[in-house]
Amino acid sequence: MPVDILATPRLRLRTADRDDADFYLALVNDRGFLEHIGDRGIRTREDAIQALLDGPIAMQDVRGHSLYVVELKDSGTPIGMCGLIKRETLDGVDIGYAYLARYCGRGYAYEAGMAVLALAPALGLRRVLAITSPNNLASNGLLRKMGMRYERFVHLVPGDAGSNLYSMEF
Repeated sequence: MPVDILATPRLRLRTADRDDADFYLALVNDRGFLEHIGDRGIRTREDAIQALLDGPIAMQDVRGHSLYVVELKDSGTPIGMCGLIKRETLDGVDIGYAYLARYCGRGYAYEAGMAVLALAPALGLRRVLAITSPNNLASNGLLRKMGMRYERFVHLVPGDAGSNLYSMEF
């Protein structure tokens, strides 16, 4: 069963579960996700279920935080994901997010992102990182608007295209 984590005036953030597979399949194959985050090779509902089990659901169980499903409060419609994740390639926890294209440009990413950042100190985090593609102008602007500071350009794995690294101290 999903657990409500945060609420904002327009949004509810909750843990993911297997029933989110159809939404997740649509999200990871959305044009913005493919362009700025990458192709995860998730093509079927079964792939999506496994990715949820191995990703956000497992991380929530192990770490007590993860990517959360972001829903419109008034309808319960899932529009994206936002949360705190730990990647093996980074030396800290980072905020991650992705939204279906039809919900971009309405302030939802900022609203959810600020709520997630406000949660970080309660989870014992003193610093949160963020990474984004240098050519993702919207995401770079969003991170700065949320108060994150650009640190440097990084390669998370040898041979990757590289990412802008941001941070915020609490």
